[in-house]
Amino acid sequence: MSTERVQKRIFGTNGVRGVIGKDMTPDLVMRIGKALGTMRKGRIAVGRDTRTSGEALAAAVSAGLMATGCEVVDCGVLPTPALQYLIMEHFDGGAMITASHNPPEYNGVKVIEPDGTEMGDEETLKLEEILFSGAFDEVSWEEVGGKKDAPDLKEEYIDAIVSHFPPGIGAGLTVVVDPGSGPAADTTPAILSRLGCTVHTINAQKDGRFPGRLPEPSPEGLAPLAELVVETGAAFGVAHDGDADRAVFVDDQGRYVEENREFALVGSYVCRKTKGRVVTPVSTSLIAEEIAAMHGCTVEYTPVGSIYVARRMRELLGEGKEVAFGGEGNGGLIYPDHQFCRDGGMTAATMAGLLQAEGKSLSALLDALPTYHIIKEKVKTQAAAAVVAALKKRYAGEKIDCRDGIRINRPGSWALVRPSGTEPMMRVVVEARSMEDGEGFFREIMAVVRAAAPDLTPT
Repeated sequence: MSTERVQKRIFGTNGVRGVIGKDMTPDLVMRIGKALGTMRKGRIAVGRDTRTSGEALAAAVSAGLMATGCEVVDCGVLPTPALQYLIMEHFDGGAMITASHNPPEYNGVKVIEPDGTEMGDEETLKLEEILFSGAFDEVSWEEVGGKKDAPDLKEEYIDAIVSHFPPGIGAGLTVVVDPGSGPAADTTPAILSRLGCTVHTINAQKDGRFPGRLPEPSPEGLAPLAELVVETGAAFGVAHDGDADRAVFVDDQGRYVEENREFALVGSYVCRKTKGRVVTPVSTSLIAEEIAAMHGCTVEYTPVGSIYVARRMRELLGEGKEVAFGGEGNGGLIYPDHQFCRDGGMTAATMAGLLQAEGKSLSALLDALPTYHIIKEKVKTQAAAAVVAALKKRYAGEKIDCRDGIRINRPGSWALVRPSGTEPMMRVVVEARSMEDGEGFFREIMAVVRAAAPDLTPT
């Protein structure tokens, strides 16, 4: 299968981001608001994460929206999936001010459609055309929109997640939550407490300077979380990125849970109860296929990016096909009976339900999963197109997937070479059952890459 990816100018897969005062300014964000308001009339919800620049940019996007006649509802500081849930239930669109996992000097805008999913490629191209042409539908003075604040709406999101589980399902579980000074400080501890868990927290003060750790969860950054899990005898620790659409875990022994194994474990729990397709990008581990097959489910792949997963899940359901689960191998999981976006709060709650249902420790469940070995590398090159062409020629006799770069599939192993859509860089991922096979496959792939890209340098 081959899918041509459209080329956007400033928006990436998950919105537009940049350094405050350099790439990302209130003027740009106001113009994004005008472009969005030109395309989507009605009631528009605005939210933000805890970054220091968030209030200024939320005001800017709101000004642009009101200038085009929209009524703005400012939902304040809340997780991206909380805003997406509220938009799906009540609004005609929305804008989330966030830079997700990027460092604190960054901020950005995610544009949300009425169904709660992020704006897709084709509509984003239309928005960019309006943005750069200046063809805004600004209204006259008597039609300018207004704004009201609704910071308590996020309680509806908390209620929605809690209602998915039997009362008291977390009773007897001690958990530790690390919101990373982000907006989940107001939601994930509350969700787990209402499920019956005993909750401890770390980095639970909302602070856009992120003093405890950076917004991107990493094994090094979550070392204090791991220590607290062991000290308190917790069943698990859960941490979020800067806008809490992802959740990553530390097990009861204080071990960082690699996100593909998280995907497999949660997928196993969901697929045991719900049959159908598991939708995930071509960058996800083969462990997803193995676990899905154990429960009578199949895996369908998409280009890399949660928006492609969410939209494919919706398409399949629209075709009358069953969809069990979806998401990415980075802690961003999607539950179609809840909403069609990555939801870190829902994943934290699901882990509590999973452990109660299994009656085993998280470490024991993880140790029972099949093992795969992954090698990842990023390289800089201006010759990405030549590299992909060379790989297509070299592996023409094998099973290849060209929906996002090129993925070469072999029994028990695969390799993905994927050019960046925003910079002269490529990601190379190889996975195999054994480290020896993986390293051999990686060397084989890199020999072709180097021959096609003389300017190749590691990042």
